[in-house]
Amino acid sequence: MLQYPSFIPLSDELPLGILITDRGGNCLYSNAAYQKLCGRSADELVGLHWSTVIDPKDRDQAIKHWNAAVEGQNAFLFEARLELLNDETVWTRHNAALVTDHIPGDGYVHAVEDITIYKIHEQARKVAEEQLFEEKERAQVTLNSIGDAVLSIDINGQVSFMNVVAEELTGFDRNQALGQPLSAIFQVVDAKSHKPTRDPAQQAIQMNSVVELEANALLITKSGEELAIEDSAAPIHNRDGDTIGAVIVFRDARVSHQTTSRMTYLAQHDALTGLHNRHAFYERFEQSLALAKRHKKKMGLLFIDLDKFKSLNDSLGHDGGDKILTTLAGRLRSCVRTTDIICRFGGDEFVVLLSEIEQPIQAFSIAKKISEAAAAPIKIEGQTVALQLSIGVSIYPENGETAKSLLRMADAAMYRIKTLKRRPVDTRSPVAASENQSDWPKEWCRRKTDVRFLS
Repeated sequence: MLQYPSFIPLSDELPLGILITDRGGNCLYSNAAYQKLCGRSADELVGLHWSTVIDPKDRDQAIKHWNAAVEGQNAFLFEARLELLNDETVWTRHNAALVTDHIPGDGYVHAVEDITIYKIHEQARKVAEEQLFEEKERAQVTLNSIGDAVLSIDINGQVSFMNVVAEELTGFDRNQALGQPLSAIFQVVDAKSHKPTRDPAQQAIQMNSVVELEANALLITKSGEELAIEDSAAPIHNRDGDTIGAVIVFRDARVSHQTTSRMTYLAQHDALTGLHNRHAFYERFEQSLALAKRHKKKMGLLFIDLDKFKSLNDSLGHDGGDKILTTLAGRLRSCVRTTDIICRFGGDEFVVLLSEIEQPIQAFSIAKKISEAAAAPIKIEGQTVALQLSIGVSIYPENGETAKSLLRMADAAMYRIKTLKRRPVDTRSPVAASENQSDWPKEWCRRKTDVRFLS
């Protein structure tokens, strides 16, 4: 008769799964709780190796740990999923110890605990921690990427965070600054009196609102340098809405003014060529139209397209293409008056507005001058390039009295030029097209290699 430990008669009352195996790991006995966990009866389990009910994903690792425990006659502790017939996932913790009494040939008593709920909570915690880490990392990267300095304090007025820009402006390393009183790191005085200004962070906490730094404020850096700054502070709240600190955002006032000027410039100019952009061009166009109407003067509009720019850009690369555009922009400037307006209209298209001309012939003369200037060789990446342009011309008020109509007519004339170039005629130096051929001297009409008209 087999002899088992004395607790066996009571094991069916226990909520913990109990399994007894021989030294080889084959089942000799299982209690009701273990049978319920596995979804198998006592008769089905007897003689089975305990690892048979382990999920295949965990089985090899479980057997490896088991063999090591048996070889060293050590306790066995392992967490694994069970392979259930209903595809349900149940996590268990196996804790087995060698018993040399009451089990024939010695064997192991396994305590098997259902830890599924624990694993679900653990996984949820890991996901939450990972999400929190990602949010903190994202916030850290964002704060270190912006151009402004960011510094925060806790409710006790001690520095709790500094971004890279704050380190640069104050001169303090964040490791030195963290935990220090704000006044030791962020010393701000009035530019005239050199007396300390009010603490914007504490004021933001007390008022529970955003506050601005006083005007003409100077930051005294770690090295003693005085730096004009602009800043604001805002309270930091926890989930319950309680104030737990404040954040200060500040910047070098000199850089701020330079940045504002630069942004204003970029808002009106093309970044590559420095010419006016479309927005600024339309504003200047409307102003010039008003003056032309008042003074009863004519204006000329040249719509310029750089021929075969795509193939040039492909063969020379983007840097080569940029050099072509900047060179052409410089040559356009050299061909017109300072009162005229040049715009990079987009890509390889340019527009020139000739303000207050006396006669339409002046527009065509400048168009030819531009074409000849563009044709001067350019050396790029060891290659010599000669540019060819297609230029359409419209005249105010003959071809239109609005910016929209004059641009449309000049654009149509320019495309007419491109159409004529595709015909088998001599187009070595096509320059301009006009809406009304009869307006121009006969010599312009005869010189087909220099001028093209849109009838």
